[in-house]
Parts: sequence; structure tokens; C-alpha cells
Amino acid sequence: MKNSTALDHRHTLEKIPLFSCLLADKRAKLQQIISEKHYKKNSIILMEDDSKNYMYVIFSGKIKVVRVNPDGKEQILVIRKRGDFFGEMTLLDGKAQPATIVAMEDATVGLISKSDFEQFFMKDENVLKQIIALLCERLRESWMLLRVLSLSDAETRVRAVLAHISSVYGVKDLRGIIIPFKLTHKEIADHAALTRETVSRLLSRLSQSGEIEIIDNKNIVLKSNFEKPY
Repeated sequence: MKNSTALDHRHTLEKIPLFSCLLADKRAKLQQIISEKHYKKNSIILMEDDSKNYMYVIFSGKIKVVRVNPDGKEQILVIRKRGDFFGEMTLLDGKAQPATIVAMEDATVGLISKSDFEQFFMKDENVLKQIIALLCERLRESWMLLRVLSLSDAETRVRAVLAHISSVYGVKDLRGIIIPFKLTHKEIADHAALTRETVSRLLSRLSQSGEIEIIDNKNIVLKSNFEKPY
């Protein structure tokens, strides 16, 4: 990694349990060999069924994991931001990528090759425990998605999406729980499998009722009286 960004990227890696549990010398060596790649907003990082032999760490920007339905409509499965990673599943089981990865904004991603993944992660007992915890987390995300899609009421779906994203990324302050990145109405709609118009109408209703607040025309704040769907 270049000297100008190495320190910032090191701090990002140190906040990720999968990396922070490595011994200091291994962590330092891994930081040196991670390659970088930059992606423009809306560019595809990985296509569904790709079998790229890399794990990806997000150093900046935001990405979405999507599936495209037979009718061509995009379904957001999950959103990832700085400090998150993806692609580890293909390295663990050798199977193709099950979804498409798209940059939601300009993003910088670190790439770890399959051989480096096996050398640094698969031979360390502490890391293996973190991988087990990671797989459990990914499974819970899948359960959450199934739960959202099983809800028949549109408002309940929107509430579920906001509640889930805030539980993962939310930052608490005196105003409530802030989702610390911009979510467009379309992105929420793609997450909840609804139309953008429906989501816009429901967000307006939640805002008028005082359950959410939009600050700086960007971040959604879930207020203390926000009713979670379950």
C-alpha cells in the first residue's frame, strides 16, 4: 500500500476482528501485500457467478450486494461500508459468487488473494474462531432478509429495513439512532422489494409522525418512539 494511505488503511484493518486477532508481525506483513483497486460509483466489482479468487476489504466508500430478479428488478441483499469485507465465502468453499457486488459510491477496496488468505487466516486458531463467528453473522443476515421479504405489509417492510440497518451501523446520540450514511429512497425500496414511490410515501408518513428525522437532507435518524416491526 502507498505510504500516503497506509496508516489510514492500517487503522481500518485493526478495527476488523478477523485482522486484529492476527499476531502483530503477520498483520504487518499482510498490510504490506494487500493490493488496492478503485471503483467508480455504480461500477460492478463482482458479477454473480464470478469465481474470483480474492477477498475484498472496503477502505472507503459503500457497496451493495444484490440479486437481479427474473423480471430485471434489483434486490439489495445487504449494504457494506468502510471496514466491512466480502468475497471470503468463495475462498472458503471454492464456489462461485452468489450475488453481484456494486459500488454505491466511489470506493477503494483492498484485495487479498486466495493463497494469502490460506496462509494468514486458515492456519491460525484465533482467526478460525473469528471465521466461525463471521459465518454465524452472515447466516443471521440471511435470516433477516427472509424475514423482511416474508412481511406482507409495505410499511412493516420499511420499518424492518431501517431497524436492521440501524442495528448494524447505527450511531446513538441525543437525537436517536443515526444511520451514518445516505440511503436513497430507491436503495431502501430495493432492499425491501418495494417501489420507490411507496417508500417515499412511507418515509414521509414516518417523518410526519415524528418517528424518523432526515438531517442535512442525507442521514435518517430513528427517534426514540420509532416502532420496530418485531
